[in-house]
Amino acid sequence: MTVIGLTGGIASGKTTVANYLAQLGAKIIDADAVAREVVTPGSPALREIVRAFGPGVLHTDKTLNRKKLAAIVFNDPSALQKLNGITHPRITEIVLNKINAFKRNSNSPQDMLLLMAPLLIEVGLHKLVDKVWVVHIDAGTQLQRVMERDNLTKDEALKRINAQLPESHRLKYAHEIIDNSGSWENTRKQIEKLWFKYTGCVSQ
Repeated sequence: MTVIGLTGGIASGKTTVANYLAQLGAKIIDADAVAREVVTPGSPALREIVRAFGPGVLHTDKTLNRKKLAAIVFNDPSALQKLNGITHPRITEIVLNKINAFKRNSNSPQDMLLLMAPLLIEVGLHKLVDKVWVVHIDAGTQLQRVMERDNLTKDEALKRINAQLPESHRLKYAHEIIDNSGSWENTRKQIEKLWFKYTGCVSQ
């Protein structure tokens, strides 16, 4: 089994790429889903978050108010670092357990396990995978997509983008780059080429 870490900046199209790879036969671990799992009501991580940032980051039903928490951490690097210190170790532990479980159940070297993680590099999850694939888009396209997708002003969108790892740094870790700046047809061809390269299987 080959374990691929799939990452990319905000609005790069990681989910679209991952969904297509799933259609081709890849198994998927979604690190965002794991991140939501570690902050469920009553979890140790959520209790720590409330202690660190106050009860105002909760909805009335005691679930995490992600929008309020994001407003705090995206404007304060030290707050973001504090949040990451609470959540990242727990996310890493769960992801590693999931990878090991997939490996135990795999009976073919052609199998592909895809770890989709926006913070693959930042959290250190790239150390758990065999290869890193980066979904890349140019800066102008990224800004436009973030504004449209999240209904943000230009300044708000730039804050979100600039809070992430610079694209140039992310690309240094890439074994493969999928350019998603253009048409879906162009992206799809790149994915299918990589699928064949890593599994030896031809897409249907």
